[in-house]
Amino acid sequence: MKYNIICAEFGGQGVLTAGMVIAGIGSLLKKHVTWFPSYGSEMRGGTANCNVVVSDTQIASPFVREPNILLAMNEPALDKFEQMVVPGGYVFVNADVVSPNREYRSDIHVIKVDAVKLAQKINNVKGSNIIMLGAITKATGIFQYDECEQSMCQYFADKGKEKFNDANKLALKTGYDSVTV
Repeated sequence: MKYNIICAEFGGQGVLTAGMVIAGIGSLLKKHVTWFPSYGSEMRGGTANCNVVVSDTQIASPFVREPNILLAMNEPALDKFEQMVVPGGYVFVNADVVSPNREYRSDIHVIKVDAVKLAQKINNVKGSNIIMLGAITKATGIFQYDECEQSMCQYFADKGKEKFNDANKLALKTGYDSVTV
C-alpha cells in the first residue's frame, strides 16, 4: 500500500492540518510517513499545500509527483494539481467554492463535498478541512473511521486544543456521512 496525497488551498483553510492528521494516522498504523508543506509568505490568504506519503515500504522522497488522492479546497488548487492525479485516483473538491460547471477528467473519481455549508450547519465554520477528511476516509477506505478519529483527536490534544475534539468529531462524522459509495 502506498498513498501519495496532495492537500491544497488558500492559506487558512486547514489543509496543512488535514495533512498532519493523515500523517498521524499512518504513524499510528506503523506505516512509513512523510509530510512536506509548501506555502507562500502570507499565512492567511496565500497559497498552501502539503504532500503526504503513507506507505508500507520506505519512502524515497517526500515530494508527490503523481498523487492518487487530491484534496482541493478551491479552484486554483484544482487548476494546479488535477492534471497530476494518476488515472483512477481521487479528487476531493470543496464544492462550495468551485464552479459547478467545471469539467473534470474522465479517468479520475471526483467527490464533491459541500464542506463550507456542512461546517456552517454544524456550527463549526473552521471544520471544513475535517469534513473533507471524513469524506476521504469513507470514499477511499484509506483508513478506518475510528483510526482517523483517534489520530485527529490525538493531534489536537498534542497541540493543547483537545477542547475542540467534540466539534471535530462531529465534523469528521458529517463529512463521512456526506459521501455515498
